[in-house]
Amino acid sequence: MQEPLNKLLPKFIADLEKRHRSPSTILAYRADLEQLISFLAQERKALPREMKTSDLEKFRDALLAEKYAPKSASRKLNAVKTFCRWLKEEGFLGEDPSEEVNHPKIEVSMPKFLSQLEYRALRDVCRSDDRCAAIVELMLQTGLRISEVANLRTEDAKEETLTVRAHATQPERKIPLNAPAKGALTTYLEVRTETDSPYVFISKSGNSLAIRNIRATIDRYMQKAQISDYSVNDLRTTFIVENLKGGVDLGFISKIVGHKRVSTTERYMELAGIAQPGKKQELAEL
Repeated sequence: MQEPLNKLLPKFIADLEKRHRSPSTILAYRADLEQLISFLAQERKALPREMKTSDLEKFRDALLAEKYAPKSASRKLNAVKTFCRWLKEEGFLGEDPSEEVNHPKIEVSMPKFLSQLEYRALRDVCRSDDRCAAIVELMLQTGLRISEVANLRTEDAKEETLTVRAHATQPERKIPLNAPAKGALTTYLEVRTETDSPYVFISKSGNSLAIRNIRATIDRYMQKAQISDYSVNDLRTTFIVENLKGGVDLGFISKIVGHKRVSTTERYMELAGIAQPGKKQELAEL
């Protein structure tokens, strides 16, 4: 008898770990595929061979109907396609039902960034939540990605420097910790739950804080600050834009945020409203 999808998912995750996929990718794939399996269960389908192209198209369309951004739906579809390819390779599927499923059309739009008034409002509303305040401050002052926030370990924050470990195709990099970032991080660590977890940001139960929980928390505080048009990723964009405005060297910013090419960082100059980058080798303090 064929194994159901919910029993095959842990085997797929174990294979990803064996292939040394990044922890953030594995975490996202697990969540996305659990969402797919739950959707298929509502359609009374639990086995791989019951999964049809039309079911996966229906899943994609349901995501869009639930107001997931096309980019988010496309990312989830990537997880589905990777899972289906694995099922076929392992002999659980004869044909891959995801091959003919098209990604939703993604309109390319300019990144968004918060004004000083807006990110100060965000600071104010999460001031009573030391963990959230530290996350917001770190992203604003260092330009960390949300995955890097989730994977940050306590031993990575020492003295005046934050170490971002090598992951996937990203090499290790070091980021200066200014006073606001260091202060917010120190305040949080003083009240952080006692735990054996090596990670900086943890849940009340002492487990590492998942990316989706970080996103949900920041979204909630953005609602309170009445800036709900923004997302957690816009904090990283705000860091880049404010440093460009502050006259910081383009190459220096590129290195800090982990862009592979300076040309990627250069695209933000239009957002910042500047024609020529500065030469400062010190980050701005937001």
